[in-house]
Order: sequence, then C-alpha cells, then structure tokens
Amino acid sequence: MKPRHGHISESCRPISEVLSRIGDKWTSLIITRLSQQPMRFNELKRNVHGISQKVLTASLRALERDGFVERTVFPTTPPTVEYRLTPFGEELAEPLTALTRFALTNAARMDAARAAYDTKHGEPMPDAAPKYKPQQLRLN
Repeated sequence: MKPRHGHISESCRPISEVLSRIGDKWTSLIITRLSQQPMRFNELKRNVHGISQKVLTASLRALERDGFVERTVFPTTPPTVEYRLTPFGEELAEPLTALTRFALTNAARMDAARAAYDTKHGEPMPDAAPKYKPQQLRLN
C-alpha cells in the first residue's frame, strides 16, 4: 500500500498504512461484522448495508492481503466461501470496535460542536462533513 503523502517519515509509515486501510468507507464495517462471526460473502454483503459486490470483493481482497481476513473455500457445489478474521484481524477489531462505539456514542456531540463553530464563525467550513443519517450498528 502506498502512502498518500510522499513526505511521511519511515517512523510514521506503519501508522499511515493502518489508518489508510481502516479509514476507508467500508473496512471498519466489514471488520466489525466479521468480529461477530465468520460470514459467507452474500451474508456479509447483506450486513454491510449499501456496499456493492465489486467494492466488497476489493475490500475483502485487500484485508486478506494485509493479513486481517482469511478466505476459506469449501468443496461444495457450488463452492462455499467463508470469510473470518485472522488472529491479527481480531487484534485490529478491538480498538476499531472501541473507535466505532466512540463515534456512534458521540456523533451528536460532534454535530453540536460543528454547529457552534459554524455559528461563531458565520458559515460552515468548505470541507465540512455532510449531515448523515445515523444507522443502528450492533456491536459486541
């Protein structure tokens, strides 16, 4: 995985790579779902609302390449494929679940802070995060 910025020092590179992996739109949801139980592809797709088949496939391949997810093919007709977290992926799931829980618990506080900032400074920042619809996320 290439870092997004050429100026990242060698000591920061591992941090940048992990944050790049978990910071995309879908990875945290995939890891959170797989931390609950192993899942087949379509079951995982149903549990990660809004993800396309193409994006789920690419995300799972990247997570498998990084050592976080294991893909097991069972010799059935048609073949059954199951995804599960590796022990390495389970290590990542712990702080990621805590971060997800923090985000869900504090979303309203962050919205209030943004609104207060925007009121104080007259208008939203150009890169202000768009409003979102909170979704129910079941955590362990």
